[in-house]
Amino acid sequence: MAYIVSLLGSKGGSGKTTLSHMLCYGLGLLGHRAAYVMTDGGREAPRPGTLPYVYADGREAPARARIIQALKSREDWIGVVDGGANQMQTDDGLHAESDLVLLPFRDSAEDLRVVCRDLERMPHALALPSQWPSNPWQFKASVRLLESAPEPLHGRILAPVFALSASKQLLQDPLPESLPTALSSACRAVARYLVGLLELDGAPLPAERTALGAAARMTRVVAAREKAGA
Repeated sequence: MAYIVSLLGSKGGSGKTTLSHMLCYGLGLLGHRAAYVMTDGGREAPRPGTLPYVYADGREAPARARIIQALKSREDWIGVVDGGANQMQTDDGLHAESDLVLLPFRDSAEDLRVVCRDLERMPHALALPSQWPSNPWQFKASVRLLESAPEPLHGRILAPVFALSASKQLLQDPLPESLPTALSSACRAVARYLVGLLELDGAPLPAERTALGAAARMTRVVAAREKAGA
């Protein structure tokens, strides 16, 4: 069967588009057939033949409905829907149609407030920390931010996708003939993580897959490094 994965959320600049392309590229590296579905009317469509995966223009509601139904009728495809900011009606419809809904957000108090509201509005969605700082000191601050989220939502916040400046290359037109190894590895890891979430089939997240579970692991690693260097 096919899966529909939607990256949604009210906040602009949260990383929905970059993550959508990372997922599609990484899924291809893992041998999955992926389709990138654009829904943001404020973005320009990529030129034909510039992406190494299928592109579908879902910026208009009738076209979007046809695309999703067509994907659902295919075997072994994963449709990655790139949402836009402040598209609540569209988000609500996609939330109902999708097998997995991800809400990317960055490490700011404003992003956290918005994503918490979106989690309450979309009860089957999961929040995904995006472009997260990997510097140990910045990461400690970001952990405090995550801990400030309402406790009932802690189990719906995924382990973070860390910042990688090379990810901007996925948005170039045309795409570079070869991508940095670190970027390909990151795309593959994100895609593998996505497939693992789909395999959960709506079951509660194991603690190690939540943001605070990942934070605890990284905190232990940082502490061990600091102790070794002391």
